[in-house]
Amino acid sequence: MDAPVQKEQASLSENSLALSLFLTHRSALVKYATGIVGNRAQAEDLVQEAWVRFDQAAEGTRLEEPLRYLHRIVRNLALDWRRQTQRERRVISGGDFDTLTERRAVDTPSPESVALYKDELEIVIQAMAELPERTRIALEMHRLGGCKLREIANFLNISVALAHILVRDGVQHCKHRLGWP
Repeated sequence: MDAPVQKEQASLSENSLALSLFLTHRSALVKYATGIVGNRAQAEDLVQEAWVRFDQAAEGTRLEEPLRYLHRIVRNLALDWRRQTQRERRVISGGDFDTLTERRAVDTPSPESVALYKDELEIVIQAMAELPERTRIALEMHRLGGCKLREIANFLNISVALAHILVRDGVQHCKHRLGWP
């Protein structure tokens, strides 16, 4: 048998073992992630993302402790998500966060909300217009469009880290213009 054929068969075997390992432990991984993030739907998303990363890492490589590695990926993703959520909660103080999440569920704001936040909205619109184009696009995609940093990075053809920096800088600029700490 040719060496390339043997290598391909070994790779297929490793990929099917990785998939089998994932499928066998998927429910335990979701339960583990749910314990960290406190939200089963989000945990499902994180476990799916972990599978994508695990599959890429396992491709053509023999992992020493694949289950432990998969758990570590899930844990890191869950902790990252929790940290991001906590940062967002700090930006939007206490009850304002709950109000904002409830408002996201409603398609149209109440007249009281429009009147209350009209001036602040104008300031934010002006602040966003002052941003460099890439930063403005990243901020709009993330905060208004609900896009993930990876999607923003792909759209702008930049790294995920740079997408995060652009969104962070955009948010900081808007907070500064609003007079927030």
